[in-house]
Amino acid sequence: MAHVPVPGEHSPASSDPVDTHCPYCSLQCGMTLRPVPPGDGPGDGPGDGPGDGPGDGPGDGPGDGPGDGPGSGPGDGPGDGPVGRPGGVEVVERTAFPVNRGALCGKGRTAPAVLSSRVRLTEPLVRRPDTGRLEPATWEEALDRIAEGLESTGRAYGRDAVGVFGGGGLTNEKAYALGKFARVVLGTSQIDYNGRFCMSSAAAAHQRAFGLDRGLPFPLADVSRTGCVVLVGSNLAETMPPALRYLTELKEAGGRLIVVDPRRTRTAEQADLHLAPRPGTDLALALGLLHLVVAEGRVDEEFVERRTSGWPEARAAAMAHWPELVERITGVPVPELRKAVTMFCDAESSMVLTARGPEQQSKGTDTVGAWINLCLATGRAGRPLSGYGCLTGQGNGQGGREHGQKADQLPGYRKLDDPAARAHVAAVWGVEPDDLPGPGRSAYELLDALGQDVRALLLMGSNPLVSAPRAAHVESRLRSLDFLAVADVVLSETAALADVVLPVAQWAEETGTMTNLEGRVLLRRAALTPPPGVRTDLWVLGGLAARLGWEKGFPADAEEVFEELRRASAGGPADYSGITYRRIAEEDGVFWPCPERVERGDSAGAESVRPADSVRPADPVRPADPVSPADPMRAADPVSAVDSVSPADSVRAADSVSPADPMRPADSVSPATHPHPGTPRLFLDRFATADGRARFAPVSHRPAAEEPDAEYPVLLTTGRVLAQYQSGAQTRRVGELNEAAPGPYVQLHPLLAERLGVDEGASIAVVSRRGRAVAPARISRDIRPDTVFMPFHWAGPGRANTVTNPALDPVSRMPEFKVCAVRLEPAGG
Repeated sequence: MAHVPVPGEHSPASSDPVDTHCPYCSLQCGMTLRPVPPGDGPGDGPGDGPGDGPGDGPGDGPGDGPGDGPGSGPGDGPGDGPVGRPGGVEVVERTAFPVNRGALCGKGRTAPAVLSSRVRLTEPLVRRPDTGRLEPATWEEALDRIAEGLESTGRAYGRDAVGVFGGGGLTNEKAYALGKFARVVLGTSQIDYNGRFCMSSAAAAHQRAFGLDRGLPFPLADVSRTGCVVLVGSNLAETMPPALRYLTELKEAGGRLIVVDPRRTRTAEQADLHLAPRPGTDLALALGLLHLVVAEGRVDEEFVERRTSGWPEARAAAMAHWPELVERITGVPVPELRKAVTMFCDAESSMVLTARGPEQQSKGTDTVGAWINLCLATGRAGRPLSGYGCLTGQGNGQGGREHGQKADQLPGYRKLDDPAARAHVAAVWGVEPDDLPGPGRSAYELLDALGQDVRALLLMGSNPLVSAPRAAHVESRLRSLDFLAVADVVLSETAALADVVLPVAQWAEETGTMTNLEGRVLLRRAALTPPPGVRTDLWVLGGLAARLGWEKGFPADAEEVFEELRRASAGGPADYSGITYRRIAEEDGVFWPCPERVERGDSAGAESVRPADSVRPADPVRPADPVSPADPMRAADPVSAVDSVSPADSVRAADSVSPADPMRPADSVSPATHPHPGTPRLFLDRFATADGRARFAPVSHRPAAEEPDAEYPVLLTTGRVLAQYQSGAQTRRVGELNEAAPGPYVQLHPLLAERLGVDEGASIAVVSRRGRAVAPARISRDIRPDTVFMPFHWAGPGRANTVTNPALDPVSRMPEFKVCAVRLEPAGG
């Protein structure tokens, strides 16, 4: 267990332990928060919050120097967050939750530290015209200022001059309410969110190939039971450590692991085969492997004929990428290519899992499509223990893109330009379909338009000044706004630029749902009440809506919002209409799609999500039991529709969901129907396309948007480290995590370091066409000699995203974070 201080202004929401989930990555690990009585621990330990002197982050004003408000570094004196004071909580292992089985990384274990008043916002801040500084204000003043700023901008320049930017960490209820607020109250099309930077390329490829986007089409437990996993561009050991056990169990059971990464990471060290391609060449690598599958006669012709379309065109494209050409493009030797194909195809079942490596490219959608092609051609899709999946990054990166904060989308993963979708959602919202705006700009394009077409911005739960590509340019665009309002937990670098900053509740202080990388809808419960000066995001949206003429329709109660979300999603691809808070609690989560009812006799309702879908919690290190004859996953059995998407199920619209009695026993509705069990496994019966067939993508390799040249001869790739998370806005405020990962660095190969005359620890500048980042050198043989790596969690001189390329994928609009051309020079040069 982790004993973590929280200051005494909290009060427990319950005196009993509360089962909830970690606030960080998409695993959404289960944990229990237990209240700590007064006097249980010392109260004079060092603080992990800011000191009383100047901060080391951006100032409150427009200047570049240090601010005169709270800093983000450690305090000089004793902390005010002892373990024993009223309102404290401790993290306790929750071994019964099937995803992490009690395991937590350091970020999850120390998550309550950010609840401390020493590191968080506890009262609204308003920038005073006379001083130009952010100063404390009442909630009434702050909300009035925001309402006036948004409304006056819309009047003067048109509704699309007002923008909204959300976050992949917002609960489903918040994401839903934010999208509704933008389109109904503000009437703007200009809304997107930072999840666009997470897995939009994989989502687009999913839609194109399968007709449906859910990160993993199977539970994580299936990963340890397959025969071979190809892990592309993911460093699970550092980005989501509790998931690494599934790969360990895979190998213990005799399975094989292939890792594709230009760096020899902690995850790659576990691999049976590590392929280290040149950054930006994952597409060529996948095509080369498919070429060998064809050449070696390993295509599953029966599966391709029966369950796919588009194979002749995809086959022709792959055959233009012969092994020797692929070796020249990627740097991966032909024998390693052949070995990978043998391992993948010789296993009875196989999976390909991708993450940001292949996805955050200007050809990310096609790259993911090529890996999906490999699965389809070999019959490794739509079958038990096989398939393609994406490892979503952000905590609610899956749910956040399903319910309306994405530029082209309505709740239930409906398309904003679909007349039927508009009519359905408009009816739920009580507006006319024609009153809903059309699709807007994608995330980077929205940020790039700030201060020009978009003059005012409401931002919730994001820190684009650190996380966006070409970050110095984005910072200048943020500074050019007529009005900026930010709702956040901490005074992030972006919040420090705002005209109004609202302090909002955190994960342990509010209830709401999250959807993890498996498509499992989870219930995050409040264990504490927020401090007196803090409000929830839902309360904020309701207060703003009321000031802008919408007295009703934006409740602060999360369950009430979820009941409306159920109705809005009913009949859509991401159908939540059969999911209730009670079901989530009783079943440890419910997998979507989950319509409200299924007709009796329909095989889709034959079984519910059972503990057999995961490793039993009593033995957290034991691999899942072998498939038994009674197991519906047994390959020899007919495919059970309980584990597959059925068009008939998906269109049984649950418009009859009654918000008046959300806990009503479902079986009382009709003896001819019963509750849908949820869908842990997709596509086993048919794919979610109109004809039920998966679609091959006829893709060909093309270079990165920016290739090395004489002026910029080295490739830069970026990523995360174990002890920090995303833009670092929260984790950089936790002392233990900062000790483990105190700042940025530049990883480079000894040969490159020798050529440049760089010593270990020396400050070096990484320079691109967009800017310059400076950090200490970390010399390692775990990276290619033509490539350098920087983590992206920090602001200031070491901000990696100052350098990255905003070139966009033409389909997903994903920026090319993972590859750009740079040069290295002494920090003083």
